[in-house]
Amino acid sequence: MPWMSSAGCRALLIAGAVAASLPAAAEEAERYAPVLPDVAIYKAMLDANKATGWIQFRDYDGRQMIYFTALQTMHCRLSEIRYSINSDALDKRFPLAPCNPQIPFNLPGDDTARYVYLTLPGGAAKTLTIQAVWDDGAGSEIVVYMPCTNVGDATCAQIATIKTPPKQTQQPAPAASPVLSVQQEAPGRAVSAPSPASAIRPAAGSSAAEPARDPSPR
Repeated sequence: MPWMSSAGCRALLIAGAVAASLPAAAEEAERYAPVLPDVAIYKAMLDANKATGWIQFRDYDGRQMIYFTALQTMHCRLSEIRYSINSDALDKRFPLAPCNPQIPFNLPGDDTARYVYLTLPGGAAKTLTIQAVWDDGAGSEIVVYMPCTNVGDATCAQIATIKTPPKQTQQPAPAASPVLSVQQEAPGRAVSAPSPASAIRPAAGSSAAEPARDPSPR
């Protein structure tokens, strides 16, 4: 190009190289976007924790505390935690923390009890029936737990009975997914949308007024 200086030619060459690299850079960013671990890993965790308790009871300072810590570590692949106290109704929902796919197994970092435990009067819960619902709408076994005896104020739970859930839970509604909003779909892999939860998952960064957290369980 006789009409263009050598500096201009170099600038054109650099601009062309940068433009050619943009699609590759975009593809690289998409390829390495955070993706949740496969649901099979979470199901194995749930099964491993069944004997020791998906929930834990604790008697503390005249109150009964029920911890949902084990299930909350799986919150990124759950759409609901269903439970009921002293019945098999499964008519209550424990709130799920916001999911950050970069740290999918971490417990919530807030300073309240909202995502960790609930508090009842001492001895109020004789049994707690619980079921986990996955992000594709499938329900786990239904397990009935009861408090341990002679353990002081330690956290503990023992299985009373295990029930078989209905063969088919409610079909998931794609628009109500609390998981797809934070998850990038892996190339070549379809991600199912969960069923809508009754306890709405809050947006990341939201807070709720709750009493101060009690001392950590032993």
